[in-house]
Amino acid sequence: MVDYRVDNQFTVLEINNPPVNALSSDVTIGLYDGILKALQDDSVQAVIIIGKGKVFCAGADITAFSKSIKGLGITDVGHAIESSSKPVISAVYGVALGGGLEIALFCHYRISDKKAKFGFPEVQLGLLPGAEGTIRLPRLTGLPVAMEIITSGRQLSAQEAVKYGIIDKIVENDLLQEAKTFATSIIGKPLDSLRLRTKKVKNADLVDKYYDDALKEVKRKSKGLIAPVSCLKTIRGSAKLPYDTAAQLERSLFTELITSSQSAALRYSFFAERSAAKWRLPNGARSANTKPGSVVSAAVIGAGTMGSGIAVCLLRAGIPVILVEQNEKLLKAAQTNIDQIFRGSVQLGKMTLEKRQECLRMLQGTAQLEKVKDVDIVIEAIFENLKLKQEVFAKLDKICKPTAFLCSNTSTLDIDKIASATSRPDKVAGTHFFAPAHIMRLLENVYGSKTSPETVATVMELGRKIGKISVLSKTCDGFIANRMNKIGVEAVYLVEEGASPYNIDQIMEDFGMSMGLDVGWRIRQEQAKALGVNLTAETKYLNAERYCSLPDKLYELGRNGIKTGRGWYRYDPANPRKPIPDLDVLDIIQTHCQNLGIQRREITAQEVIERCLYATINEGFKILEENVAEKPSDIDVIWQYGFAFPRYRGGPMFYASQVGLRKVFERICYYHATFPYSKHWLPSDLLRKLASSTDEIPINQWMNNWSSKL
Repeated sequence: MVDYRVDNQFTVLEINNPPVNALSSDVTIGLYDGILKALQDDSVQAVIIIGKGKVFCAGADITAFSKSIKGLGITDVGHAIESSSKPVISAVYGVALGGGLEIALFCHYRISDKKAKFGFPEVQLGLLPGAEGTIRLPRLTGLPVAMEIITSGRQLSAQEAVKYGIIDKIVENDLLQEAKTFATSIIGKPLDSLRLRTKKVKNADLVDKYYDDALKEVKRKSKGLIAPVSCLKTIRGSAKLPYDTAAQLERSLFTELITSSQSAALRYSFFAERSAAKWRLPNGARSANTKPGSVVSAAVIGAGTMGSGIAVCLLRAGIPVILVEQNEKLLKAAQTNIDQIFRGSVQLGKMTLEKRQECLRMLQGTAQLEKVKDVDIVIEAIFENLKLKQEVFAKLDKICKPTAFLCSNTSTLDIDKIASATSRPDKVAGTHFFAPAHIMRLLENVYGSKTSPETVATVMELGRKIGKISVLSKTCDGFIANRMNKIGVEAVYLVEEGASPYNIDQIMEDFGMSMGLDVGWRIRQEQAKALGVNLTAETKYLNAERYCSLPDKLYELGRNGIKTGRGWYRYDPANPRKPIPDLDVLDIIQTHCQNLGIQRREITAQEVIERCLYATINEGFKILEENVAEKPSDIDVIWQYGFAFPRYRGGPMFYASQVGLRKVFERICYYHATFPYSKHWLPSDLLRKLASSTDEIPINQWMNNWSSKL
């Protein structure tokens, strides 16, 4: 709603729709009616639009983007504001985003406090500003700036906003009082030149050059996304077309985007990310009714690359860290590494020098495990070996205070087995960081059969505090992330059957995933050792599963990736991040297949996509069957942040719903019949049930624990 009041000669329209004053139907109607009412009141000389609480307006309600209420949209309100014969001033604190900024741009004047933020985040949802924002902003900022702001979706500070002409003034004192003072100074002044529809776009004759330059940048930064390109088209229209015609183009492109699969996926992703924080355990405990424990100090066991990265995350959040390593030499190396990370952050402007010094003061290195006795939480980040981890947890159990939480950074091992080494299994959980830990935003938290709700709440809250996207998993081999990842396995089989590794990479990159084949020798050797098997070049099966020894051959030839300069690709030391296809690898593949009597064949791009993704999707449904993941959206969040699955495709589970579950299931059945010795093709019972009932699952159903409703 909008609160209407008259204060002397001013009408104050206060947007009152907590928590972020979104432009709901009531707000839109309230603003429209308020403007008309103010115009009819002869005592009113100016109108001030302000937000109640700490926010001006964070934009339209995402769930109602495509709706209009009683035929009244944001542009209808905006036109009423702009055509007003009395000056309308927007007074901004907090944020003016999306439709909120568009409302401000319809006003004749705009002021803000110094902490306000401005922006058009619609592109991040696969949309464009649909209430003439792409037409009006260039008239203030010029074309290049408008193109950058709108296609990036970034937020601007008040200082940037005043620099670019988006706002007229930054004020220091009480915003409403300052707005009244400002309004007093402009009452009676002409308004025609302040109506943005009457302003010309600067350097309109250069719009094609600006467009071409911006398009190159968009294609580089936002490969595969259609919304940024549509944004550029409408901004170009603002300079080349009459105002109303440009506005029609904007509406037309907005309609195309709102009905696109990309926007559906991006809006789904927006809600999925927020839904991940809302967890529920099998015993009924929920995030909403479980209080986390207090964490004001921490210890990290293991100061290698991962342990150092975890320490950085904690220190940046203001949590003192005791870093434990075997000896002083390793500690010194870790502390140097941590300092280099902080120095890099300072150089990039992401951290102040004072913050770096504060973080370093909070870091204490030691080779004595007993020093961690008083911390609130311990995160173990040592070698991935169950016996070794159990030994460490047994010691920690005796050393740490009874209330301390004991966590493991394991990526695959059973949390219950680790917890069994302690007398407090209720306080043991997995905190699986992704490498590099100080950069990757995903934190896969894992609970065991005896992990308490308080412990779950604590690690989930810790993730939020250190800036991670936390997703909860039940313990099992590989948890959600690594258990589900079948892309690398199928990619190697595809190479063996006839595909080029470079074609596979290109096909997956065109899909939106930059994956790269992994040599992964050590992991396979450990698996074989546990089974008592000696792997050779002739090994075709391991534990009754299909096995490809081709990566082993590469390793034996010294091709172990970037660090050796060769793997599936060659790597130039001067530019190691740009892999170079290696003809020698193709010869190695050919020889391997001839020796094993494998007849290679032509493999289509469609088969590559299906083999890599459908196997992964099938495992995802098994994960849901077993309640390892509570909901499909949790899986998709993990894949977006852990494996760079394209956000505009929603995640593997959402992607399956878009393809059609029946079609996906039928292809999985086909591959199961074709490759019976790959158990990941054994069709999921849950997928079978869903596929037999429908081809489509409503998006909102994916957001909840929908399996309980089946």
